[in-house]
Amino acid sequence: MASVRQTPPEALFAIGGISQYLGAATAVGLFDQLAPASVALLRVLGAGLVLIGFRRSWRRRWTKQDLLWAGAFGVVLASMNLLIYLAMDRLPLGNAVAMEFLGPIAVAAIGARNLRSAVALIIATLGVLILAGVQSEGTLLGVVFALLAGAMWAGYIVLGHRVARDGPAVDGLGVGMLIGALAISPLGIGGVGDAFLSPGLLGLALATGLLSNVVPYGIDQVVMKKITRARFALLQALLPVTAAVVGFLALSQSPSVTECLGIGAVMLAIAMSGEK
Repeated sequence: MASVRQTPPEALFAIGGISQYLGAATAVGLFDQLAPASVALLRVLGAGLVLIGFRRSWRRRWTKQDLLWAGAFGVVLASMNLLIYLAMDRLPLGNAVAMEFLGPIAVAAIGARNLRSAVALIIATLGVLILAGVQSEGTLLGVVFALLAGAMWAGYIVLGHRVARDGPAVDGLGVGMLIGALAISPLGIGGVGDAFLSPGLLGLALATGLLSNVVPYGIDQVVMKKITRARFALLQALLPVTAAVVGFLALSQSPSVTECLGIGAVMLAIAMSGEK
């Protein structure tokens, strides 16, 4: 764990991003057999149970405030997962995530306090807008879901920092996801039975929780202790880039020249940002 804490945030984000969108690519492959809401429910529920079991979170002394913050964090996180799956069911992976990133951009904009950060933020915004607009396929409803997921992502950053720095951190993540799973269960519970009839299907659905929640969100809790909310939000710009790359490799969603320009702009913004 000490080596993880010593690893630069950019490297941790790259690792978490690869894991997160390999999980997303797995989830997209399941949408023909399970409803996106059911996959989201299994993802959040499975990840929460894994973390609680691994950490033995029941041994921790929980205050009412700890549970309230963890619960709010978990509901926002689960809603973000649900909404982005509904968007990914209608839009290419890279484009859905790029539009979702408008939430972190809003958090970074509020926290930008110097000229270099402001310029990096503008460049990242342009890159994300390019990524969001390079393809016209999809539906207006998919765009709405992606933007709502972005709003939840902004809430995830704000509440996640609160849980990481002043709350139960990774234990709060696990318990929060369990509470969040209960919150979205009315929308996804109907299709869960189909997954339990097929061990292979259930295993893949639970694998999305490990890849997309346990690894990247666990990394987030480590990183959030080290850097500011604004810096964290800007570093999230690595995720649309990672999503585009994983979409190309795993789902054959080939990036265009314009999309490559958007990826380049995002990478430039990350390189320019030096705020710790």
